[in-house]
Amino acid sequence: MSLPRLLIANRGEIALRILRAADDLGWETVALHTEEEADALHGQLATRSIGLVGTGPAPFLDAAALVAIAQREGCTHLHPGYGLLSENAALAEACAAAGVVFVGPSAATLALFGDKAAARALALRVGVPCLEGTAGAASLTEAQAFFAGLGTDAAVVVKALAGGGGRGMRVVQEEKHLERSFERCRSEARRAFGVDTVYVERFLPRARHIEVQVVGDAAGACVALGERECSIQRNHQKLVELAPSPTLDASLRATLVENSLRLAREAGLNSLSTIEFLVTETGAFYFIEANARLQVEHTVTEEVFGVDLVRAQLELASGRTLAETGLVAAAAAGPRGHAIQFRVNMERISDTGQALPAPARIESFQPPLGPGVRVDSAAFAGLE
Repeated sequence: MSLPRLLIANRGEIALRILRAADDLGWETVALHTEEEADALHGQLATRSIGLVGTGPAPFLDAAALVAIAQREGCTHLHPGYGLLSENAALAEACAAAGVVFVGPSAATLALFGDKAAARALALRVGVPCLEGTAGAASLTEAQAFFAGLGTDAAVVVKALAGGGGRGMRVVQEEKHLERSFERCRSEARRAFGVDTVYVERFLPRARHIEVQVVGDAAGACVALGERECSIQRNHQKLVELAPSPTLDASLRATLVENSLRLAREAGLNSLSTIEFLVTETGAFYFIEANARLQVEHTVTEEVFGVDLVRAQLELASGRTLAETGLVAAAAAGPRGHAIQFRVNMERISDTGQALPAPARIESFQPPLGPGVRVDSAAFAGLE
């Protein structure tokens, strides 16, 4: 029987991470690179590397071209990594039609969780608490009426229905600023995700951001591998990840896990996803979204549970059950120790003091280490 052959439809650190897991399983790998990164490390380490026409992320956003390459190269599986097309239901559907296994949730689950209104509706239907919000895409008039109905001292968040990563999102403290923020969110969502629909929900101040790592298999089983806390953010983007959260007691932790598993099972999850909540100082919690993909911060969960989530993705996509991957046993054993991830951002500071993304080259990076602290070397491979 021939070996599985994996097309890695991504680049950089996550491509290296997927390569490592595939290599552990003995799979053949096909990497992709653009014109300006022909010598990139992920291409050098793969069984075969294919050059894409063009520069930047654009060549990785052509789903039809990616599937065609997978077919031409005899790939049995395609892993989208994170970002790019990782939550694109159309790519998952195209893979299925071409006989290539998409390493990730089904197209139906991607479509469900990729629409925040649909995900909210599902959560409410199965009894998972949500903040008050508009039902689906909102017009400016509907958003203004919702804001007015919240009463005094309330605020709202305008959010894009598609996408994530803090883009297409604005907090509005005063109703007079709603129209401007509403239109800016629509414009940003259109540029980032190709869809300009937004909705509005009540803003919850001083809340902690907790995400539960859930995993499902094709047989309908689901487990949770604890939670991560990502409350330290800037511009709605995560800077620090902690696992497990130092702010949850055992009872609240169990409740969040129970609600996450209920939602994952109802959505038919057959791979990785995170179920994300806002948690107040009093212990009230509210579902905000589900990310049906591998998260950048998956490594902190791996550290405390002693698992390889990318390898598990590949095994689940090949028909293995959660029990066979060892994740059921890992979930039952619980976390051991603590792990922290710090994001290293390439930025420039504008004249107004705003931090903006900026291209740069990391020549070397030596994180400060203390006793008992180690760094996942794959994240920094090839930087020096």
